[in-house]
Amino acid sequence: MREEGDEIMPTAPGKYIGEYTARGVVSETETEAGTPQKISLFDGRFDTAYKVVDFKIWSSAFGTSSNPDCVAKLSKNAVGTTTSGNFMRADDDNQIAWAASAGSTDGGLGFGEGPILDPDNLVVEDLYVYARTAGTQSMPLNYLIVMEKYQIDEWKGALAMARDRADGE
Repeated sequence: MREEGDEIMPTAPGKYIGEYTARGVVSETETEAGTPQKISLFDGRFDTAYKVVDFKIWSSAFGTSSNPDCVAKLSKNAVGTTTSGNFMRADDDNQIAWAASAGSTDGGLGFGEGPILDPDNLVVEDLYVYARTAGTQSMPLNYLIVMEKYQIDEWKGALAMARDRADGE
């Protein structure tokens, strides 16, 4: 486990401050309505940012005959694509992480070894969780997000926010 102030890899976005975990539930109904689950991270400063290091999703009905397969994504804005055919898009710069869970009888976690994370993700403002399921759209789907918090140069934070807004926010 890292300690506050640790100097880490040269590719780190800045000085490591600590770890932050967000967890909750989201449904496909919320995603389709354009109201994804919002994770409030922005502290009004441009010199702190988060890097997503893990992302998990699983059904709240696990172990029942109705446990669905589900997928989810993390986006840096609330205007992401929600249709099933375009839900997970690597060409959308605001999407930074994708996860899947197979709750069916065959089990498994989907995506093989775990979530797909953009290694260059950096979140200065807020984060949004979108989900889709093969089961009932209104069924809550659990999520767990682990992030590292960094102190960064203010110009990097301002640049990241400008880029995010230019990309669709």
